[in-house]
Amino acid sequence: MSDLAAVMAIARKDLLQELRSKAATVATVFFTATTLLMMAFALGREQGVLERSAPGVLWVALVFAGVTAAAQSFQADLEDGALDQLLTYPVPRAAVYLGKMLATWAYLSVLGLLLAPIATTLYGAAVTGTAAVALLALTVVLGAFGFATIATLYAALTANLQAREALLPVLMFPVVVPIVLAAVRATESLLGGTGGPVGDWLLLLLGFDLVYFVVCASLFHFVVDE
Repeated sequence: MSDLAAVMAIARKDLLQELRSKAATVATVFFTATTLLMMAFALGREQGVLERSAPGVLWVALVFAGVTAAAQSFQADLEDGALDQLLTYPVPRAAVYLGKMLATWAYLSVLGLLLAPIATTLYGAAVTGTAAVALLALTVVLGAFGFATIATLYAALTANLQAREALLPVLMFPVVVPIVLAAVRATESLLGGTGGPVGDWLLLLLGFDLVYFVVCASLFHFVVDE
């Protein structure tokens, strides 16, 4: 099996596993819906406050959903011994990382693209123009990519620990701050806020994505071979 075929097979396996079990889907959909509604009630009825809060609430919901999705990806493999089998494949460890990262990225991208119009409508934030809609979709996809690269590495790091549910967000959130900040600012710019030029934030987001991707893919074999 070629490295690319192994990557696609692992990603397909994780996505099919989630489609059948829906373990992460139920948890993330419930959590994101609860987050959006609770924050809407907590922020009050003032329209200006709701509009300014929409980008931050959207990405808070996506970040916590990503933690659940990444953790579930490794947890399901650990329960049936599939992770040990994956690591015996005659392919580089980076291929295993890429397969699992791609599955998490695809899941988060779809969730984000579905969640963005719901959040903007609920909070009264307007996205005007086809270009703005396309840039918002690009922001969601790039933000999901950066988060998936980090979440996959840290989910593997904490997979065998008893307190992994508590340790995963504690260890990961400080590292993912640049990704979330750039994504929030880009989203804020597109929703008519004062986030600054959206192109600058998207370039910054892309730069962090590439750096984190290279670093995480290089470190993955040290994590799983410990």
